[in-house]
Amino acid sequence: DVQLQASGGGLVQAGGSLNLTCVVSGLSFEDYAIGWFRQAPGKEREGVSCINNFESKTYYSDSVKGRFTISRDNAKNTVYLQMNSLKPEDTAVYYCAADPSVISSERRNQLAYSYWGQGTLVTVSS
Repeated sequence: DVQLQASGGGLVQAGGSLNLTCVVSGLSFEDYAIGWFRQAPGKEREGVSCINNFESKTYYSDSVKGRFTISRDNAKNTVYLQMNSLKPEDTAVYYCAADPSVISSERRNQLAYSYWGQGTLVTVSS
């Protein structure tokens, strides 16, 4: 079975940092692009960041660019999302997702991803 286990969420004050982790099992990790999405209460799920499979190219939404950094360790089947300078508007449940064939124009589209983790809650207090 394919499993994506997201962790690392928590409560942090504005300006603080968190490092989210997504551990993937049950698939050929290096062949998959991994995306991070978030969903705030009452809002639609949005794409935050993505790292592709072969070249590890990265993508960030405008709202997190310059503050968040995505990286992957293929030896550990793990993707990280380092979140710095957190803002209250970053509060959301964060999900990681995987797919072997996400094209660049679809990397923000949740429908482009086949496998999803359970989410980890990030709460940023003002």
